[in-house]
Amino acid sequence: MVNESKKNFDTSVTLSGLRLDNPVVPASGTFGYGNEYKDFYDINILGSFSFKGTTRAPRFGNPTPRIAECTAGMINAVGLQNPGIDAVIGEELPRLKTFFRKPVIANISGFSVEEYAYCCERIDKEEQVGLIEVNVSCPNVRHGGMSFGTDPKAAAAVTRAVKAAVQKPVIVKLSPNVTSIADIARACEDAGADGISLINTVMGMRLDLNTRKPLLANGTGGMSGPAIFPLALRMVWQVYEAVHIPIVGLGGVSSAEDVLEMMLAGATAVEVGAANLVDPFACRRIVEDLPRVMRQYHINDLNDIIGGAHHG
Repeated sequence: MVNESKKNFDTSVTLSGLRLDNPVVPASGTFGYGNEYKDFYDINILGSFSFKGTTRAPRFGNPTPRIAECTAGMINAVGLQNPGIDAVIGEELPRLKTFFRKPVIANISGFSVEEYAYCCERIDKEEQVGLIEVNVSCPNVRHGGMSFGTDPKAAAAVTRAVKAAVQKPVIVKLSPNVTSIADIARACEDAGADGISLINTVMGMRLDLNTRKPLLANGTGGMSGPAIFPLALRMVWQVYEAVHIPIVGLGGVSSAEDVLEMMLAGATAVEVGAANLVDPFACRRIVEDLPRVMRQYHINDLNDIIGGAHHG
């Protein structure tokens, strides 16, 4: 009889061709370019991480205040603050190479199809990049500011342009602020996406009772944190039913148990976002706790449970 306390548990997964030691991936916008966390713990314990959303030109982001607390979460309107693609390639990636030994996920944002393609083509040439995560939640400046991710045709156009410009696998990150996220996911798959990640933040706001005005200078912002976990889980479930490509689940994940739920709903890997801002050790805690939770629920290999809740 096998001693459960000594049994080896397989936490490795393969996401769109990239093998990860475990499915835990800090989400873009909550982990910088890795440098901010390397002094807290050895981040090589992670499956990978998705670096800060990067655009063609440097961006300062939105005016402050741009963070507000809410029940079981937070609202942000940071506005894609980043140093731009040139600085990421010339400064951030060389620095990252000194302390992170694994392939990183490059999160790319843009305000036109051409900008997406340009930035993805540039980052595709970097050996440290294993996957490209394309955030289609950005406003399309040529069509009145409507997000690329709210229209299947626009999301597909970005996907096709990026796929034509790169060799590495492309994962498209979807917005939950749509009528049918399954339709958007199918459009991206049909356009050649190698994977889907979801969800991005949910639009929300807070008001200051003293000033009677919005707490955020931007008025509204993206809500994240444990409060949105059930919503994210539902959308991962729906997209798994709609597509045949791997899914990265995210939205309110804060424990190893949440990781298992996301995987049962259909996720191959799981990103952790707001939890990193509350506890810098959140991802390390989740990675270290995975074997215990796998033992508790009699799971020897995480690959066995991907989409498991759909199969009875």
